[in-house]
Formats: sequence, structure tokens, C-alpha cells
Amino acid sequence: MPNTARWAATLTLTATAVCGPLAGAAHAAPEPAPSTLYAPSALVLTVGRGESAITAAPDRAVTLTCAPAASGTHPDAARACAELRASGGDFDTLAGRGEGMCTREYRPVVVTVDGVWQGRRVSYERTFANECVKNSSQGRAVFAF
Repeated sequence: MPNTARWAATLTLTATAVCGPLAGAAHAAPEPAPSTLYAPSALVLTVGRGESAITAAPDRAVTLTCAPAASGTHPDAARACAELRASGGDFDTLAGRGEGMCTREYRPVVVTVDGVWQGRRVSYERTFANECVKNSSQGRAVFAF
């Protein structure tokens, strides 16, 4: 194929690729403006018996997605997301000091959180003395699953 024919074919294909979509757009209704942009927030939370995530096998695991809307397998995703937003994603603040009316029994429970919170990678682990102490934490919705 001569060079002139190649250039003509290349120019035709390029024009079709660039201008083709524009031809149909003249008659189409304008697309709505994109909604507010958000940073992704998707987490996997686990709870297991043991002193650390390495030695404890997870008993339960849930997913929690907070943007664009609260969803996932977490039993109270909306409230958990609201608590996370209020704490600025600080899991230590949510876990609190576990000041509740609990026995002094030592049956450690470890909670882990892995994923992305507002576009930032997070990995969190917290060991509570027992299930009662975990459940008495301030972030009840986040860690209640």
C-alpha cells in the first residue's frame, strides 16, 4: 500500500474514532452533572478469640462501606458509618477504654479492621479483655457484629 493510501486510511480511522461519538451527542440529552466526588471507604472487620490477630482465628467477619452510602454485611451499617465519620476514622477513639460493668474474666477478644477509610489505607487491631469489655466500648455500632 502506498504511503499516501496509508496516511489517508490512518486519517480516516482517527477522524472516525474522534468525531464518531460526537455525531450522536448533538441529538442526545445532556448528561446530568456528576454527583459530589467522594473518597472510597470500604472496610472488613473481624472479631476472634485470642490475644492477637496472628494467633486468633476469626469468629465473625463483616464488610462496611460508607461512601457513597452506608452498606455492607454489617448489622447496623448506617450507625457504624456515622460513628466513624464523627471520630474522623479514629478506631482507638471508638474503642474507648471499655469502661462498663464487666467481670474481670480474661478471655481475650481481638478486633481487626482492614481496608480504606476516606481514600486512606487503614489496618487496625485491638485486643479486649473479654466480649463484655468489647461490647461496652464507645463505638458500639462499629464493633457490634
